[in-house]
Amino acid sequence: MTALRHIAVIDIGKTNAKVALVDLATMREVTLRRVANAASADSPYPHHDVEALWAFILDSLATIHRDQRIDAISITTHGATAVLVDAAGGLALPVLDYEFAGPDTLAQDYDATRPPFAETGTPRLPAGLNIGAQLFWQQKLFPAEFARAATILMYPQYWALRLTGVAANEVTSLGCHTDLWNPWQADFSSLVDKMDWRRLMAPVRPAKDRLGPILPALARQTGLDRQTPVFCGLHDSNASLLPHLLSDSPPFSVVSTGTWVVSMAVGGTKDALDPVRDTLANVNALGDPVPSARFMGGREFSLLTEGQSEDWTEHDIAAVLAQKTFLLPSTQHGSGPFPHHTAAWLNAETITPGQRFVAISFYLALMTATCLDLIGAAGPTIVEGPFARNRLFTRMLAAATARAVVASEAATGTSIGAALLASEGGAVGGKGERTEPPDDPAWVDYVRSWRVAVDAGNV
Repeated sequence: MTALRHIAVIDIGKTNAKVALVDLATMREVTLRRVANAASADSPYPHHDVEALWAFILDSLATIHRDQRIDAISITTHGATAVLVDAAGGLALPVLDYEFAGPDTLAQDYDATRPPFAETGTPRLPAGLNIGAQLFWQQKLFPAEFARAATILMYPQYWALRLTGVAANEVTSLGCHTDLWNPWQADFSSLVDKMDWRRLMAPVRPAKDRLGPILPALARQTGLDRQTPVFCGLHDSNASLLPHLLSDSPPFSVVSTGTWVVSMAVGGTKDALDPVRDTLANVNALGDPVPSARFMGGREFSLLTEGQSEDWTEHDIAAVLAQKTFLLPSTQHGSGPFPHHTAAWLNAETITPGQRFVAISFYLALMTATCLDLIGAAGPTIVEGPFARNRLFTRMLAAATARAVVASEAATGTSIGAALLASEGGAVGGKGERTEPPDDPAWVDYVRSWRVAVDAGNV
């Protein structure tokens, strides 16, 4: 069989949707198309505009294929999203936006029903961040529509269904703070049986499974070969982790950055996780539990820097370190290592725009370092996604963890990982710049002082 080389990766993030063409021979993206991914506010509740995304996906596949043959398709998406599909393959209910607070109205009833953290490794999260809470709320408020559902799919596999007509589920999305999966037993949780959802769950298949060729009608529409295979797909943070699982020796950590900053420790030292601080057990593409922690760092960065200059100098760094200009957590409430703290600036009355950007980048690095501490991370830290290009972030992360930080060269680490589902190998090229902890004691003092300020309750 001819090796697959050029893989189109459908990458649906919370903020942006992308279709990237990955060359497995070089482990690089050669084409990237992107569109904003805004939720629709139409009734009956805020939901993802899957038809707009579908049009973008098909147009991207056709456009890319005209310039460079697509050999296969893989899929990765954000977590906390399930799709209720009816017998005809349509939506029984719109695909709920996990930031919608509606499920909180039934929080007391759901809390009495959900499994304990020890069973699932899932912390209790607000709004729809637990898929179990979404489904519970939808079933209670829309019983007739919910009864029309023939299948429950995780989000990557919904797109796989539309491409192939084959229904499947997969463990990285099932195990991503859903309350639906027991990672220790590699089976659905007690909630799924208690709510009689097991009969609706599509069969669980490995992320690397070829679900089938693209549907003939889609082949005609896009120009792709009718035999173009489509792989089952996986959750985006686990897509970032996969290349390193296949090629690196533990211990190490991967920090996947996007709307969420998700830290995952492989071969770390932590046995017990703290669900109150948004730590959890993710499930990797090999089916193994992975201690993880997260905060909404990409969203924070966007809100904090919107309309602001991102230029900075070494003088700005020196000033922020000397003045101990701090941003303290958290600008996004309800999740992360400080879910109930209120953000505050310290020693920031006279800072310049450049110094402000430095302090924001340092804050995001210190929050990430806190997440890594909570999951017992050890060894080098590999940063994937947009923050890998922020040298302020990587330098402060190295200082705060006292370990090396390696910046991925890929524009989106998720795309490389998802493309590897189509590969028989596991080599990863171009890890990028390695940053060692700085020798300057001013960096260490800044880290210590920031932590003291947080612990003192100056938030």
